[in-house]
Amino acid sequence: MASAPQCDYVRRQHAHMATTVTAATQLKPLGDRLVIRPTPREEMTKSGIVLPDTAKERPQEGTILAVGPGRTLDDGSKEPIEVSVGQKILFQKYAGTEFKLDEEELLILSQKDVLAIVE
Repeated sequence: MASAPQCDYVRRQHAHMATTVTAATQLKPLGDRLVIRPTPREEMTKSGIVLPDTAKERPQEGTILAVGPGRTLDDGSKEPIEVSVGQKILFQKYAGTEFKLDEEELLILSQKDVLAIVE
C-alpha cells in the first residue's frame, strides 16, 4: 500500500498531465505540422551512471497530441495527413521546434520529418 505522500504525489502528477493534455489539445497546428510530446530522456545509463542534462540524447520518439489540417497543394487541394492523434512515432533527431507549454516540453514538427509509426 502506498504511503500518503506517495499518493499525493501521484494525484498531483495525474492532475498535471490532465492540464497539459487539455492545454496541448487547444493548440491547432497549421498545414502539415504536428504537436508532439517527446518520450522522456533517459536519466541513467544501464550501468547506473546518472547522466547530466548536457549528455542526454535528444529524444526521437514521441506521442502526437495535435495534427494540422494538411498542406495545401498548388491545385488548392489538401495533402492528407498520414498520422493521427495518440499515435507513437519516430522522427528525425534534430527536426522541429521545441517549446514549453505549462512547464512541459513539446515539439512542433512537419509531417515530412516523421520516419515511422510505432505499433
